[in-house]
Amino acid sequence: MSKKPAISDQPENHLVVFQEKAIRRTWHNEEWWFAIVDVVAVLTDSVQPEGYVKDLRRRDNELSKGWGQIATPLRVETEGGVQRVNCANTEGLFRIIQSIPSPKAEPFKRWLAQVGYERVKEIENPELASARARELYQAKGYPQAWIEKRLRSISIRGELTDEWKQRGVQEGKEYSILTAEIARATFGVAPDAHSRLKGLDKVKTGNNLRDHMTDLELIFTMLGEAGTTEIARRKDAQGFVDNRKAAKEGGAIAGNARKALEAKSGKPVVSKENYLPPARKKLGKKMQ
Repeated sequence: MSKKPAISDQPENHLVVFQEKAIRRTWHNEEWWFAIVDVVAVLTDSVQPEGYVKDLRRRDNELSKGWGQIATPLRVETEGGVQRVNCANTEGLFRIIQSIPSPKAEPFKRWLAQVGYERVKEIENPELASARARELYQAKGYPQAWIEKRLRSISIRGELTDEWKQRGVQEGKEYSILTAEIARATFGVAPDAHSRLKGLDKVKTGNNLRDHMTDLELIFTMLGEAGTTEIARRKDAQGFVDNRKAAKEGGAIAGNARKALEAKSGKPVVSKENYLPPARKKLGKKMQ
């Protein structure tokens, strides 16, 4: 089984951004594979990148002949769920880029090489991933106290997914279902509804829900996932069904704590507040 880099729910794990445009990727055969249509969209600004790929193959016979070795259908996890799309590794993308006349080609090659290098180093030393995440959030202007909570939530999430893997839960769809169960029990709303409340459905990039949570939302997320991990261990939950029960129970613990706080404070924990990219913020607006 392929070893994934640390920080499994970090947005950079499944989405990377080149010149403010998101590119989906997945870890396969000990390396990153990137969604081909996303790369083509970035390099060409095409509104129909799927059609551009078809035209590209018609124009380049050699590329078309080797397409079976370049493109591999893989399950790509994003905020909205899991999709199976044609992906290519770094070598394959370099071949595709050769056939695309774009002024972005050279900076994209340099960016791609840097992304790959950083992840290789992070696999060898997982602490680098944490340091990189901290630097990224600092560069985006997040408060230091929030960053520490976010990194802790990433660690707790990683512990939970490791437990799921050991207990026979399948990555992808089953992970997404269990995550939604915890969130629904914790906050009383499903993750997609939570995202819409924050307006993230209108944001093209940087729309990972957890990166837009308030301090309290992060705290209750951690409680729900840590509780689920502990329950799964105590009950020795095996397989999807048992772990789904543990997810509901773990989320309920956080949900009950949330309701108790709301009753005392008179304020809902689920908030419209978010951390939108600086360019989209109003000057002087204070984010919580």
